[in-house]
Amino acid sequence: MTPVTPSPDTSPEPGSDQAAPAARRRAPRRPGKPDAVLAAAMAEARAGLLEVAAEEEVGEYVGAVADAERLVTHRFAALRPGYRGWQWYSTVARMPRSKKVTVSEVGLLPSEDSLLAPEWVPWSDRLRPEDIAAEQEQQAKEQAEQEARDALEQAEPRQDGQQSSTDATGAGEDD
Repeated sequence: MTPVTPSPDTSPEPGSDQAAPAARRRAPRRPGKPDAVLAAAMAEARAGLLEVAAEEEVGEYVGAVADAERLVTHRFAALRPGYRGWQWYSTVARMPRSKKVTVSEVGLLPSEDSLLAPEWVPWSDRLRPEDIAAEQEQQAKEQAEQEARDALEQAEPRQDGQQSSTDATGAGEDD
């Protein structure tokens, strides 16, 4: 790896309005071709998946992608019910100068064909005026029914011959 050499000192004179230019940094190297040993480790990747999933849930091999130097992710079709279009992944790695492959991580990832949940929307944004109107209408209906029941109870004479809600003085029975 070549060290980054800063450009010659071009700092501004004291009191000038120009800021010092930022030192140039080299962009990180993107992995190109997958490591040959890891790319050929399809059986080890599948074996790692079979530790967390049933054999009938892991489908055919989809491909491999180099994530970094000596780090490759293998993908397999997911046959798990409810996960149409998803893919199992198994990331494998190895130490420098070693031929021994290690499974680092396994899991499920969505692909372009996956059925995904819609984006989450806060409750206050989901509430529509017609939702409020329907709730207010329901509350008004329940209140009217309650008032009708109360009026009916007050109008019916009591079985023991007493007045239903007030005595001769006009005060309530329970007062």
